[in-house]
Amino acid sequence: MRGILEGKVAVVTGSGQGVGRGVALVLAREGASVVTNNRKPRPGVTATSFRSTALSDSPTFTPAEQADYDRLHGDAESTAAQILAEGGQAVPFYGDVSDENAAKALIQTAVDEFGRIDILVNNAAGLGFGPFLSLTTEDWRHQIGPKLDGAFYCMKHAVPFMVEQGYGRVLNTISDAWIGIAALSAYSAANAALVALTTSTAKELARYGITVNAFAPQAESPGHVSFSATLRTMLDAQGVVITDEDRMRESELEHGPAENLTFLAYLASEEGATISGSAFTVTGGGRVSLYSEPRPVSTITKRDTAWTMDELRKAVPKDLLSDYVSPASRTEF
Repeated sequence: MRGILEGKVAVVTGSGQGVGRGVALVLAREGASVVTNNRKPRPGVTATSFRSTALSDSPTFTPAEQADYDRLHGDAESTAAQILAEGGQAVPFYGDVSDENAAKALIQTAVDEFGRIDILVNNAAGLGFGPFLSLTTEDWRHQIGPKLDGAFYCMKHAVPFMVEQGYGRVLNTISDAWIGIAALSAYSAANAALVALTTSTAKELARYGITVNAFAPQAESPGHVSFSATLRTMLDAQGVVITDEDRMRESELEHGPAENLTFLAYLASEEGATISGSAFTVTGGGRVSLYSEPRPVSTITKRDTAWTMDELRKAVPKDLLSDYVSPASRTEF
């Protein structure tokens, strides 16, 4: 394959299916050699539920949901096989990147097989859903480990090769949940931390020709099918019926094929050299959005002596929070 990434070598964690699979295909179709990855082989299975602390029983999948799950299901070997069938180069690697030894071996596989590592896409994640009061330590580790620990371990072992080469592209898969979504506290925390890791390392690594960016994908995946089924089951149990057809149709358009996420190949290319430390939303429906950088929006200052409580009672509502609306008041839960 010839394209903007010809001669480059990529590692895509969690690329056996869904978004990761789509990203691996996008990079390969632009010429990159790819090491695909997921924890272990996945034989054909019946759709399983999105990990939820809000349900005592697993949701029932509709025939359409089961068909979508089957279509999107796969593993590192099946993704690599498709790349090879299309004329590209790929090798599969099975291993859990939340284990440092597995992450190190994954990166070394790219170097051993293809001689270098140019692009690292940290896509592996543990998904979950449920209220904070039901969140267990096991749920927390399940959602934090693959996402945050996995990204750290893979970067730890890939970046030294990139520094030596004077070239590297790190793409960290996040979720729009990084801004904080109710009933996704652990997942939101993992993604917010990954954005901070992205911004921090981008500032450090720019001098070596390495960029680091984060992207929140919206595209077809088994996880999306499972989440939709779980949410629908929860709402059904509460007697809530989703009737907003326009909103549902818009969601379907946003979650188009993950193979449409071609913007990521642009970020991973030579032409993406000046783009670093940023967070984007990228959808299978063709939308690319850039998040603004966090900045203070109002300030009050008193330097001579400490604020008194009477002064704060006047200054906070009048000056600091004059246009303030609590984020908690905008929650849908």
